[in-house]
Amino acid sequence: MVYSLVDTMRQAYVNIKGTSDGLIVFIGAGDWHTLLTALEAKLDKTPSFFRGGRVALHVGPRHMTEAQIEQVGELLKRYQVSLWAVVSDSSETQRVATQLGLETSLAAPLVARLAGRPPEDNNEPGNEEHALLVKRILRSGQSIRQDGNVVLIGDVNPGAEIIATGDVLVWGRLRGTVHAGADGNDQAIVCALALSPMLLRIGHYMARSPGGEARQPEAQPIVPEMAFVHDGQIVAEPWRDMDSLYGDWRSDLLRRAANTLSTWF
Repeated sequence: MVYSLVDTMRQAYVNIKGTSDGLIVFIGAGDWHTLLTALEAKLDKTPSFFRGGRVALHVGPRHMTEAQIEQVGELLKRYQVSLWAVVSDSSETQRVATQLGLETSLAAPLVARLAGRPPEDNNEPGNEEHALLVKRILRSGQSIRQDGNVVLIGDVNPGAEIIATGDVLVWGRLRGTVHAGADGNDQAIVCALALSPMLLRIGHYMARSPGGEARQPEAQPIVPEMAFVHDGQIVAEPWRDMDSLYGDWRSDLLRRAANTLSTWF
């Protein structure tokens, strides 16, 4: 049987998972050059999502040479992504990675949990299996990048950013930068208990904060809001009112947000 290049790439297992500490690229068995091509295709699909991030490479039992690790590093560098760790069951791969100044281990429970999931072909932003739960304050200079949804319990301070291909839910004050639907999904939503981002992007659309929160007194009640794209622009409406005011697609947005939260609680 003769396989086309497309068939071969579909069999190449390259999966990217987001964590609060950065991205993990899982590379499975297969021809090395085909795997590199598959990785490049993923990077090229949404370059803005990966730009400025850092990556740990998880290769399982694969024996990697210095040249192969450098190939990955150079590929990532072209997309302004840095390689900081190579995780492998192979002692030879670990030795080579150490010689190159790279880390060779991550938090064991995290890697085991992510690596234990079966390969997922459905990477659509609405898939709750791709949700990342973070419980902390995101401070200036810190960033979260996720291939899927992000649920953050805490505040997002000015200078911090969240970039996700799916929805973004912040159980706190959102005052930093957020990009939901970073792979071009204009149907993504952003929810927060206090929605005052410096820069808000959903899919291909962008909106800047008028800076109103800084002038509001602290005693003023906080109204949870949901931002979404409607009629070619980003709009925000009180979260609590949407289900009672509308019986159309906007109520469905509220249900999507509730479903994402119910994945964790």
